[in-house]
Amino acid sequence: MPTLKAILEAVLLAAEEPLELDRLLEVFPESERPRREELRATLAELAGSYEGRGVELIEVASGFRLQVPKTFSPWVSRLWEARNSSYSRALLETLALIVYRQPITRGEIEAVRGVSLSGGIMKTLQERGWIKVVGHREVPGRPALYATTHAFLDYFNLKGLSELPPLAAARDLEHIGAELDRRLLAASSDSLTATEPSDG
Repeated sequence: MPTLKAILEAVLLAAEEPLELDRLLEVFPESERPRREELRATLAELAGSYEGRGVELIEVASGFRLQVPKTFSPWVSRLWEARNSSYSRALLETLALIVYRQPITRGEIEAVRGVSLSGGIMKTLQERGWIKVVGHREVPGRPALYATTHAFLDYFNLKGLSELPPLAAARDLEHIGAELDRRLLAASSDSLTATEPSDG
């Protein structure tokens, strides 16, 4: 029978999304299921075995996944060069507002940006799975409240919002948008399962 380390490697390689500990435990028959501590220790050992190689094991908000390290972005990103599409400044500013001021309504986003918000922007962010409606503001019209998702955190290799860079009072939306754009370019070649961005 293969080792626990080899089984975990195969399962993570075959997975199309990050896997939580509970999900990893479910791939084993009950009689062969390792203890959570043993599973965590083996995952740490597996992560260590990738040191200096073209793949790494990381933990993001939704669990563990195998991906290409950032070091290899200059080469890996060329796979998508011809089809690479960029996000508009308006989309990046909107995403930045949702990230740092969530939960937030569309009207509040428009008030900060000073312009009306294209329906296509919110649709793109929702189709990417980066934002979702988490409730409604208790005011007339009950506007939807938007917040980021685990998919957003996973895409940017974050375990939680606390890992985001702090928002300095002096930083404006253009700077935040530029930072998100930089992270998007880096993240697009990181994950072995990352999908190509759509136009914003």
